[in-house]
Amino acid sequence: MDETSIGWWGVPLAIFAGAIRISTPFLFVSLGEMVTEKSGRINRGLEGTLIMGAMSGYGIAYFTGSPWLGVLVAGLVGIAFGILHAGICSLPKVNDIAVGIALMLFGTGLAFYLGKPLVQPQAPNLPSINFGWWSDLPQVQSALKINALFIIGVVLAPVFLWALGNTRWGLILRIVGDSSDAARAMGYSPLAVRLAATAFGGFMAGVGGSFLSLYYPGSWNEGLSSGQGITAVALVIFARWNPMNCLWASLLFGGASALGPALQSVGVTQGYYLFNAAPYVLTLLILILSSSSHRHIAGAPGELSVTR
Repeated sequence: MDETSIGWWGVPLAIFAGAIRISTPFLFVSLGEMVTEKSGRINRGLEGTLIMGAMSGYGIAYFTGSPWLGVLVAGLVGIAFGILHAGICSLPKVNDIAVGIALMLFGTGLAFYLGKPLVQPQAPNLPSINFGWWSDLPQVQSALKINALFIIGVVLAPVFLWALGNTRWGLILRIVGDSSDAARAMGYSPLAVRLAATAFGGFMAGVGGSFLSLYYPGSWNEGLSSGQGITAVALVIFARWNPMNCLWASLLFGGASALGPALQSVGVTQGYYLFNAAPYVLTLLILILSSSSHRHIAGAPGELSVTR
């Protein structure tokens, strides 16, 4: 059976495969930023953290031959950027969003500068699990090759949902995010909690970046991210600070991003660039339709700037 024999059936299959691959960095960044924002802080610098994670993970994987070590180092680099963001934001009269934009530009520029020697070398990619072993069709086998990081992200979403509602750390995080005064009255330091939450968000963004360079598309170059870190932050608001909604929103955005290439694979080339804009248009439409000036944003922490 030749490669094109399934015809138009390949479109939903390609969208399914694309949704999984493209959604993975969005999932990690949005879950991490959800934790950060639950503490009452916004980190708009995750685009820079994502790109630094992609570059550092790729470099470590290339020099050591271990892609998983690259993932770990990418996460550690993300922690460093998270701590830097939290440290600056803890200073008096400092705006979270302005700091985030500055660190986004700093991280992006630093990654491009340090990553120049890594453009040509080929690092080992992260392995995938072949869930399509039962099929002889190459399209099915390709679509069902799923990276372990995606599976980890899917598992983390319900774990985060449970932890936020049923653990002491989840309770502390929500208290700090809803009212700094209440947290201090109970003996908790909002600055310490936000430092930990921002560092964790940075770790998740770094890991998400390593997926880009070590699996899909699986190389390092200066156009690798294309604004995915910024978009993932917007998905947190769309997901209403709910971990499971972060999962569904990431998959939805990933599927919309895969629409253009899927149609192109069956010969639909007219309007290709419009189809590529579909995920961004979809995000804007959903945010507009779900917004209201007459009510509090559902799920938003009280200390978050979007609620004031």
